[in-house]
Amino acid sequence: MKVLITGISSVPGRILTDLLRRDGHEIQGIDRRPWTSAPEGVQVYRSDIRKRAAEDVFRTFTPDAVVHMATVTHLERSTQDRYRINLGGTKKVFEHCHAYGVRKAIFVGRHTVYGAAADAPLYHKEDSTPMGGTTFPELADLVAADLYAGQALWRFPKLETSVLRFVYELGPSRHATLASFLKGPRVPMILGFDPLFQFMHEYDMARAIAAALAAELRGVFNVAGPPPVPLSLVIRETGRAAAPIPEPVFRLLLGRFGFPYLPSGAVDHVKYPVVVDDRAFREATGFAPLHDEDEAMTGYRLGA
Repeated sequence: MKVLITGISSVPGRILTDLLRRDGHEIQGIDRRPWTSAPEGVQVYRSDIRKRAAEDVFRTFTPDAVVHMATVTHLERSTQDRYRINLGGTKKVFEHCHAYGVRKAIFVGRHTVYGAAADAPLYHKEDSTPMGGTTFPELADLVAADLYAGQALWRFPKLETSVLRFVYELGPSRHATLASFLKGPRVPMILGFDPLFQFMHEYDMARAIAAALAAELRGVFNVAGPPPVPLSLVIRETGRAAAPIPEPVFRLLLGRFGFPYLPSGAVDHVKYPVVVDDRAFREATGFAPLHDEDEAMTGYRLGA
């Protein structure tokens, strides 16, 4: 199968490339970031997914399947950039899939689109309404991209579309949202709160995408790894020290004194859990994680 990966230079993109090549797939990728050590035979095009050069890759490569991973979080880009990349880029990807006869498209999303709130269900199922953008404006672009990808199920009925809502990833690369939150020697917690955090090893994340690619999969699916654990345990097992802070002071300290920067809307995500039910994905694909929570946390602590 010919597979095009957008965001191929990311850590999960590189792992996924290796997995798919082992299975005999032909891989090409699009990313604004370079991958100078890409494996032989893997062509990586440096381009913004919204530009004509990216469309030319669809036209000349004519992929059978597309894995769209080229989205960014609130920690990586300004609001304007995020909307252009996340929503604008997602629209272009699905338009190109439709125009150039792609048979299968996988959108790699995030479980945080459900939002964190005191009255939210403990386990979100796929039919839960994505409420992340209502209390966390910096998530609005990811919620919009997720919903647009879901619309492709009826907008482009000939395209086998899967929207995968992944939990946080964690591993030796120390990459992505949760890893950024944990990067300092002291990790802030809100005094009186110790929410459950759900994450999976970065290698298992790539394996799950490969499993989705191999399966006859259509629809929206939550994807998770081992059971969730309290934030305090994550902090301790990754070699950090917890710093419980009263909520009125918490916002003032973010981005200062060695604490990570978080937008004000992210505070609820440090108070309340966002946990998903992933049974539908496991049943549809047979996926099971190879790494438990201890291996993910130890991998992060020790690094690459």
